[in-house]
Amino acid sequence: MEGNGKVRIGFYALTSCYGCQLQLAMMDEILQLIPNAEIVCWFMVERQSFEDKPVDIALIEGSVSTEEEVELVKRIRGNARIVVAVGACAVQGGVQSWTDKPLEELWKTVYGDGKVKFEPKMAEPVSKYIKVDYNIYGCPPEKKDFLYTLGTLLIGSWPEDIDYPVCVECRLKGYPCVLIEKGEPCLGPITRAGCDARCPGFGIACIGCRGAIGYDVAWFDSLARTFREKGLTREEIIERMKIFNAHNPKLEEMVNKIFEGVKE
Repeated sequence: MEGNGKVRIGFYALTSCYGCQLQLAMMDEILQLIPNAEIVCWFMVERQSFEDKPVDIALIEGSVSTEEEVELVKRIRGNARIVVAVGACAVQGGVQSWTDKPLEELWKTVYGDGKVKFEPKMAEPVSKYIKVDYNIYGCPPEKKDFLYTLGTLLIGSWPEDIDYPVCVECRLKGYPCVLIEKGEPCLGPITRAGCDARCPGFGIACIGCRGAIGYDVAWFDSLARTFREKGLTREEIIERMKIFNAHNPKLEEMVNKIFEGVKE
């Protein structure tokens, strides 16, 4: 914190669509933050930004997809007291992680023979390379998640993590179950809550944009068994679950367990 009593904040962008930054920038409540904070780095709203200056809170959007970004997140961590990964790309690696194709094939498809100045790598979460103190989930995150996280940090407190699935919010709101009543492959049972079950509220199956619940309570195997009973193959189940969970170390292991000895 500066001598003027203001909290120094930086918002840094890696490989992403910039939707998470835009979500925060479009919030009227951000004006209430200005008197209590100094924005050191946020290129979307301030061209005179500085990536290498010390900050109290570093917000990082996007997946680590180049060697240059590996070095950037390490510098950010070295300059920040608190690091917050913002959105599905930063927290889980993003939808750009959702592929089993080799990097060379993907590169050729997108760029052809074109020359690009950066050195690419497969998209990975920020936590793969640095210690992350807190996550803001979603694609993009909910407005209330930004308010809660920044609000608690600004008063010197600490935000609580969410450890229950979308199904809890869905049931509390009395929505018909997309998985049981409509028979569609909904990922609500394994997905971290916080969205107020928006998609199931419209009768749309959850695709898991907030990522799997932590604390070893994302039961991929149990949901995979239900999906298998509905006629989905192992490949279809894994592909659906990997959209926002490609880097989860237990996903494929738990799904494969359900198909041991089963002829597809």
